[in-house]
Amino acid sequence: MSVLERRPWLLASVAVFVAGAALAQTQPPAASSANAAPEEEIVVTAKRLDTKRDEISPSLGASDYVIDSKAIANQPQGVDTSFNQVLLQAPGVSQDSYGQLHVRNEHANLQYRINGVILPEGISGFGQALDPRFAQTIDVITGTLPAQYGYRTSGVVDITTKSGAFDQAATLDVYGGSHGTLQPSATLSGSSGALNYFGSASYLRDDIGVENPTPSANPIHDHTSQTHEFAYLSDILSPDARISAMVGSAIAFFDIPNNQGQTAQYALAGVPGFNSANLNERQRETNYYGIVALQVSGDKLDYQIAPFTRYSETKFTPDPTGDLIFNGFADRSQLSSWSSGIQGDGKYALSDDHTLRAGVFFSAERTISQVTSAVFPVNALGVQTSDQPFTIYDQNAKTGYLYGLYAQDEWAITDALTLNFGGRFDIVNAYTDENQISPRINLVWKPDDDTTFHAGYARDFTPPPQELVASQSVDKFIGTTKQPEVLENGPVRAEREHYFDIGALRTVIPGLDLGLDTYYKIKRNLIDEGQFGESLVQSPFNYRFGRAYGVEATGSYHNGPFGAYANLAYGEERGKDIVSSQFFFSAAELAYIQNHAILTDHDQPWTISGGASYAFTDRAGQLRASLDLLFGSGLRRSPDNAIEPNGEKLPSYTQVNLGLAQDIEGVGPLAGVTVRFDVINLLDQSYELRDGTGVGVGAAQYGQRRGFYSGISKSF
Repeated sequence: MSVLERRPWLLASVAVFVAGAALAQTQPPAASSANAAPEEEIVVTAKRLDTKRDEISPSLGASDYVIDSKAIANQPQGVDTSFNQVLLQAPGVSQDSYGQLHVRNEHANLQYRINGVILPEGISGFGQALDPRFAQTIDVITGTLPAQYGYRTSGVVDITTKSGAFDQAATLDVYGGSHGTLQPSATLSGSSGALNYFGSASYLRDDIGVENPTPSANPIHDHTSQTHEFAYLSDILSPDARISAMVGSAIAFFDIPNNQGQTAQYALAGVPGFNSANLNERQRETNYYGIVALQVSGDKLDYQIAPFTRYSETKFTPDPTGDLIFNGFADRSQLSSWSSGIQGDGKYALSDDHTLRAGVFFSAERTISQVTSAVFPVNALGVQTSDQPFTIYDQNAKTGYLYGLYAQDEWAITDALTLNFGGRFDIVNAYTDENQISPRINLVWKPDDDTTFHAGYARDFTPPPQELVASQSVDKFIGTTKQPEVLENGPVRAEREHYFDIGALRTVIPGLDLGLDTYYKIKRNLIDEGQFGESLVQSPFNYRFGRAYGVEATGSYHNGPFGAYANLAYGEERGKDIVSSQFFFSAAELAYIQNHAILTDHDQPWTISGGASYAFTDRAGQLRASLDLLFGSGLRRSPDNAIEPNGEKLPSYTQVNLGLAQDIEGVGPLAGVTVRFDVINLLDQSYELRDGTGVGVGAAQYGQRRGFYSGISKSF
């Protein structure tokens, strides 16, 4: 049964979009000039409120890389690409398995916001649950962040949503191709008086849901089906006030891909043999979120108050026979998280030279972990003593709280020199009880209109992600095939960081921008994550000490129909002495890392992203050609015959993607139609993201092989 059949409300949503599209073609003629002025006034008010909202929490000295909806549409696959693939085009962003991203070589520690409001983390990571269809712009903010940004600080992804305030349209799209890919979608946007709305819905099915554990072109048992929905509503209450609501959901089903030819490790009664190609592990991920924001803007005081909520759940279903034979245990797990809270941000123009900003944040999160494990008994030497498995049930629950407040002053020392200074105070009460005062300071110098220099320092405080903390009762598994070699289980602590950053941006000629940025980080209780169980869920742990440094160079050029960009990043991150969740590791690993600062498993020295697009005017309308590439020098692996964890790197790789899109303009039934054709991994390079070794690495994963895709969309 397909996801559409299991979720009839999705079919209803698509029906609503189709009806809206048909209605858009049968609307009465434009309103008379007497009615035009109020509509124009509403549009002007919406634009002014958008500007005011951005001024409440600007980047203020941090590095801000902007990807707009036009850039998304012009890249191969356009809006049919994944959200993470869009972010990989930003400087210093490298890819990993399971759709993970690393910003400046950090694992996770990435914060997502929608219209300036924090989107709490989900168990699977919201990077896979968001959809580029609803993004008007995506700001990737890195460096020494100003005081309004807390908790996840390697980078902030702030999505400004499409709102329907400036255009009324509907779009139907069907896309598909290699690996059994089928992806229909629809969007609808518009306004009615002071009410603005935007909605999107999509369905995806393909046979490459999770990275292939082998280099073959077609993985075994790797089907996925996914749905994404998003809706935005806003009502302009007065020229100075607006209330908006944003709701979204993402539901995904994954088959876990198989690696054939594995050797049985344990004996199971009544099963003389088992082919690993026939394993049937599955995972379901569910995410729902909602935000309501009240924005009020005056001559001097602007503020936004936004309550939010999010529920996420991950269910892993093992192969009860095969997992016991190959792993010695089979875990049926269900992890859930429900987080709700409120965020308030405000700005006050104290004088022409001083702008004060302040805000508060509070969230409460309830997490529940339920794991049912089938295991075998073992003796003191770890040797299996029976082929009859038995069951252990392990349940843990926790309610945790985050509190934060900040204040800062933007001081225009001169017309060319601006100092932004302030600080945060944050408290976490969950699996750890900690707090920190975090000063922040950024200096921005603009000697002329084409040149900007910035330098800053930030003290950061990163609580461990409560929804991912492994609360496993280690003692329950003593004397079983799931007993860890090390029984120590220190609590995961908050990461504390000193962050230094300096950079420059220069407009060399009109349309050509070049940038350079350098950073250095000193960390205590560096938070890392790894996949230690069968389910595709990461678990955090701490290195006692850590440091990271790097440099990024960026460039972009835009001139009429031509656009191009390129990003080059070099970086390194090291950690020393694992001090929490030690039961995940071997005694030899812990002993070595206690005395050596090793490269973290997600360290990739060189990362390059780039692309170009050109729009040709033809008889039908416009033909858009695009090309992008990703280069990675390789993540870490552990040597085969040496003890040093993460002591080697995987081979480098380059992925090139190509896209063509024909827009049909004019009048008639084909007006508004776009036909596209894309090739992913044009050179069909087979490359490993992971080889199954390294600290916290669960299995081998290979990048996608070459695929051909096409689609057609119609705008009304």
